[in-house]
Amino acid sequence: MFRLTEYMHQLVKPSPVRVRNPDRAVKPVVIWNLTRRCNLKCRHCYTVSADVNFPGELSEQQAFETLEDLGQFKVPAIILSGGEPLDSPYWLPLAQRARKLTRVLALSTNGTKIHGDAADQVADVGFNYVGISIDGIGETNDWFRGVDGAFDAAVRGVRELKKRGVRVGLRFCLTEGTQHHLPDLLKLCDDEGVDKFYLSHLVYAGRGDKNRGEDAHHQMTRKGMDLLLERAWESASGGRELDIVTGNNDADAGYFMQWAAERFDTDKCANLRDHLVAWGGNSSGLGVANIDFLGKVHPDTYWSDYTVGNVKTTPFSELWTGDDQMLATLRTRPRPLKGRCGACAIKDVCGGNTRIRALQVTGDPWAEDPACYLSNSEIGVDEAERLSVTPFRGKKHDPQHQFF
Repeated sequence: MFRLTEYMHQLVKPSPVRVRNPDRAVKPVVIWNLTRRCNLKCRHCYTVSADVNFPGELSEQQAFETLEDLGQFKVPAIILSGGEPLDSPYWLPLAQRARKLTRVLALSTNGTKIHGDAADQVADVGFNYVGISIDGIGETNDWFRGVDGAFDAAVRGVRELKKRGVRVGLRFCLTEGTQHHLPDLLKLCDDEGVDKFYLSHLVYAGRGDKNRGEDAHHQMTRKGMDLLLERAWESASGGRELDIVTGNNDADAGYFMQWAAERFDTDKCANLRDHLVAWGGNSSGLGVANIDFLGKVHPDTYWSDYTVGNVKTTPFSELWTGDDQMLATLRTRPRPLKGRCGACAIKDVCGGNTRIRALQVTGDPWAEDPACYLSNSEIGVDEAERLSVTPFRGKKHDPQHQFF
């Protein structure tokens, strides 16, 4: 996750770079898919959820045993997700216990069920943040999320939580079919008093892989980032407050550095770069982990084809600190990147971007990320050094035994 507004403040009031916590590699933010069940049918769903019960999900006892392990392991944050997490039969007692075990507790929801008693329950848990996903205004959102009325129901959820004093954010996936609504969604944030706006770039996983043709063209991505940069600057320089973050395309940090270089002096830009290098970009398998609805542990929420192990049989803390080769390689800096990513002059900032996209397109997780929207000249790559990226046509990879 790229915290745009946080780093924008470095241009307003520069501060020294904080030394990275050496425990970061083994104390990740855990995104936990409590259930695969969901009442919506989103086109970018990485879990391919549906409004049915799925077999094999963690029992309540298994979930609570896992939660206690996460608490003893002292993970810094837990994000409860789905499917739709409120469809889990034990989401409430689990959230109540999680609140006592971790410093930051968040909820990632489609928001459509947050009203009445459910809104009271969410507010009473004391989540640090509730992210509600909206992908366009009105009919566009409903088309993208597969259910009529989803937009109105999600906005109702925002309003119900704001009335109860809960910190709320909107989550938006940028695609060809939704990018024209970005200005309207930022206005919606202002109109509804939303605290945070999260722009997610499309990741080629689940239905997001099937619908990868809808990924925003690079120029459209740049246009969207231009809008976010200006809004983040407004907030950081004393205007209307809105915390803006982006996810799943760490090239955003490189684009931000270019924006800053055109407007600020060398010292401020150098300090900004130092902060971004300390951040390090993509944190799959390093600062973020995923537990899916079956109990499988992955480097992030989109790496469903690669499993480190299962919390049904081995505690998360043991899996995350074991000798898994993929995790070890993901934690390497620099990573063994190829193509443009390998030759990139700012790979210390972006960390090689999103590896799962490279894997889905080429069959190799270390190939260049096809969604990097920076030009060769912008990342210091000679055109002659570029390696061509061709679609992967072979058999489905065996994630346990390849790429090392």
